[in-house]
Amino acid sequence: MTQPLVAIIGRPNVGKSTLFNRLTGSRRAIVGDEPGITRDRMFGEVDWRAHTFRLVDTGGIVPDDDAVIPANIFKQASAAIDESSAILWVVDARAGITPLDEELAVLLRNTGKPVFVAANKAESKRVEDEAAEFHRFGFDVLPISAEHGSGIGDVLDSLTDVLEFEDLADDDGPQDDIIRLAIIGRPNVGKSSLLNKILGEERVIVSPIGGTTRDAIDTEMAADGRKFLLIDTAGIRRKGKTTEMAEKLSVVMARKALERTDVAILVLDAVEGVTHLDASIAGYALDSGCSILIAVNKWDAVEEKETNTIYEFERELRRQMKFLDWAPMLTISALTGQRVQRVLPVVAEAYDARTTKIQTSRLNRFFENMISQPKGGTAPAPVKGGFSRLKVQFIAQGGTRPPLFVLFTSGGKPGLHFSYLRYVENRLREEFGFFATPIRLIERHKSKKDKK
Repeated sequence: MTQPLVAIIGRPNVGKSTLFNRLTGSRRAIVGDEPGITRDRMFGEVDWRAHTFRLVDTGGIVPDDDAVIPANIFKQASAAIDESSAILWVVDARAGITPLDEELAVLLRNTGKPVFVAANKAESKRVEDEAAEFHRFGFDVLPISAEHGSGIGDVLDSLTDVLEFEDLADDDGPQDDIIRLAIIGRPNVGKSSLLNKILGEERVIVSPIGGTTRDAIDTEMAADGRKFLLIDTAGIRRKGKTTEMAEKLSVVMARKALERTDVAILVLDAVEGVTHLDASIAGYALDSGCSILIAVNKWDAVEEKETNTIYEFERELRRQMKFLDWAPMLTISALTGQRVQRVLPVVAEAYDARTTKIQTSRLNRFFENMISQPKGGTAPAPVKGGFSRLKVQFIAQGGTRPPLFVLFTSGGKPGLHFSYLRYVENRLREEFGFFATPIRLIERHKSKKDKK
């Protein structure tokens, strides 16, 4: 039995995402005055009275809207309702009952599930009293203020009273590592389509409209004995190219998602080719220390007039992203599913590489053979010109995720030349692999003062 799920639903701009952030104790969901900011389902966890349950935030429901995004929001919300054990219906206590609330009441009554009405924005006693009119729908009404936190305890008490929790007393065994995987890229390159194809379901909204995804959407899944947390991010635009507040926050959330990511899939558009923005986004992922897989999407739309099309594309890719020469490239089609099945195995391989800890004895032998006494030639000088007495004494691994190596130096002035650091990185990759993973190198200098 898994943790029970509670769905937050309601019409647009009643405070669902504010309540989600309040209950989960996070700032995961984007909050603003613009209606319709939340579009896809967003999951979180809530701990209350020694119990844990999952919470899903949904977009504002407009049942009779035929537009692409509102219609898909309704589809996403309906899926959340079907999967949930209880429903938290958020209404605006100040606005009172609206015709849309009347429609939602019928929809929720037909589910047969426990429904609680969270009458939000009830900061005053007068508004709290007016919220009593929602009782006529036949559900328990709980006046709250998601912004100020009043009434939240009553909501949590009511939910835990009706939810069924499994006994976790015997679940003390070791937990497998979960691989945090972010899908990043420019707007409308197929990030959400790729996520849906990997999951085998329409987990997030897909449309031709750039910027459809706004929040960083988390989804857990298991494949080939490994656990994954998939994070679909909003398309990252150039600075100054975002006008709406929601889009600006989306970019911030996307970059923040990279901070908790192990492996990033950088999605490129095969038809449009590599752009400067693609390179900038790759730089964000590299700065955050992610392992990186480059997925060239829409490859089915590329006319292979010559047999070397893929080689030409990769040559241009490597030219514009020289700093990612270690990142593997995979051509896919999220629309048809072409080679998508290869994505997760490659991600798992990258994760294993970033968590590799090299034995000290192997590292010492590596240093002697490849750095101190390189075979087939000489190592570049540690400093420019080679006139300093600076010497690399030994190397040690200082951490993982990504792999970190410390070069201990002495003599002369500290400051290893970038060509020498590049040489060390290349030798490390030749010896130990570190597939799809950045390597961090830092210098620790021992001066004469330290010797005293």
